[in-house]
Amino acid sequence: MKDINEYNETVSEYELFSFLHDRVVGREISSFSQLTAFAAPVLKDKRSHPVLMRIFELIKKLNWSYFSVITPKTHRKLWWELVIPDKNFPEAGDLKPNLTISNLYICMLDIHGYTKFCQESRKNLSMQHTLDRAIYNEIQRISTQCGSVSRRERGDEIVVVSASATDALTVTLCIMDYFGKTDVVADPVISTKRSGDAAILPVFKLSAGITGGNTSVPLIITEEGYLSGFLLNIGARLQTRANELSPKESRIMISRQVYMSFQKENAQERGVLARNSTLYFFDTGIIEFKGVQLPTCEVVFKSEDKYKEKFSDELVRLFGSIRENLWEQRIYADLMDLIAKVAREMPPFSVTPPVPVRSMKTINNDSFILLCNNGTKAYMHDEDYPAAVGFLRDLVLIMEMIPQYDRLILDYAKGVADKYELLLNSYIESMDREIEEQAAQIFQGNYYKTWLAAKNGAAIYEKLRAIGRKSGFITKRKNRWYNLIKQSQDKLEFTLYSGKK
Repeated sequence: MKDINEYNETVSEYELFSFLHDRVVGREISSFSQLTAFAAPVLKDKRSHPVLMRIFELIKKLNWSYFSVITPKTHRKLWWELVIPDKNFPEAGDLKPNLTISNLYICMLDIHGYTKFCQESRKNLSMQHTLDRAIYNEIQRISTQCGSVSRRERGDEIVVVSASATDALTVTLCIMDYFGKTDVVADPVISTKRSGDAAILPVFKLSAGITGGNTSVPLIITEEGYLSGFLLNIGARLQTRANELSPKESRIMISRQVYMSFQKENAQERGVLARNSTLYFFDTGIIEFKGVQLPTCEVVFKSEDKYKEKFSDELVRLFGSIRENLWEQRIYADLMDLIAKVAREMPPFSVTPPVPVRSMKTINNDSFILLCNNGTKAYMHDEDYPAAVGFLRDLVLIMEMIPQYDRLILDYAKGVADKYELLLNSYIESMDREIEEQAAQIFQGNYYKTWLAAKNGAAIYEKLRAIGRKSGFITKRKNRWYNLIKQSQDKLEFTLYSGKK
């Protein structure tokens, strides 16, 4: 055949397939609508229909990229969301080029320890091939069982597209079950157990970010079938945040819209996650990036993390105080209530700071709570703001030493402490100016004389010390400086770091 009009009863289906195949491979035809228009003269012959469906599979593989695996049977919900079906061939159609569909969700996953694994197995490439096959074959299989599609990006990143919040959460947890050798989802229909060579792979943790369910954030499918649009950026930012909060453990961050969609989807017909009460959604406040403020939640799915539910009210109260800029009292008090409640509910801990904190050599849950109470007293009752900020500073240092202390709470504590620190210097300066002005009234009798002597002595002392540093009696300045550098080599190591740990 050299022309479609040459097709007749004497032309075999194979010759028709070969003719159309060359047109698709040659990029003359790139969509099913183009195919049916081109092949219109042969559509009346029923023998041509199976040929067109085989050519449709070829078009999918060459042009649908992420979605080349979807069919109405394997991905029913995604099919109806993503495809414009052909009226004469209901199992074929064209991808929608622009997606402003509320029932579309993007999950970005990142494998912890992938780079380290590749380095350690560089002399055993079969291990790397085993992991690659698992990511390509097994994760795609699991995604299909969850009604989703997955694609590997840049080595250790996986992008998953789902047609509902329930599917998005299910496939994310199933992938984590596969890599982590856990059974969180526990759905007999979805197999997450490793088999074959994959059984020898180590346990991997993952961070994930899920977004979607909002028509105001469109997703675009490019001519090559790839995904583009702000929805991807949001998913990537949520995944990065999950990685920041848990660099070594699995963690899922979602937009609040995903949580609301999940609740709505399971209000009447409850899926396996809702029936088993597998998940708890922990409000993590608003994160901002590129000018967008995004309400977020953490998906708590591990039993050892369920204690977070016990201090969610305190955290939400702090969010409200920060939102309303209640810096005078409420933010400090709410933060202290929160970090004390976290210490009360979290597993027991005991840390030894390098320098005793408030005469305490070891800090445990009870002594940490005592420090919180003392900080609240200093701020709320004594109006001793320098002391109160000092307590907060000490508590932040302690929290950084506690391995299992929730990173989100630590980040909020650091942020609040930094803001109060900004106020503290100006506050002390204003207090000192007033002390200067009213020193005679504040310090009576001999105390005033001592004040004046100390004031003059301190100023003279600083001047004399500066003169002494320049004195010829202080020799070997360069040697002293260079020796100090040699003694501190381990502290001076510097590497510019980029990416996840």
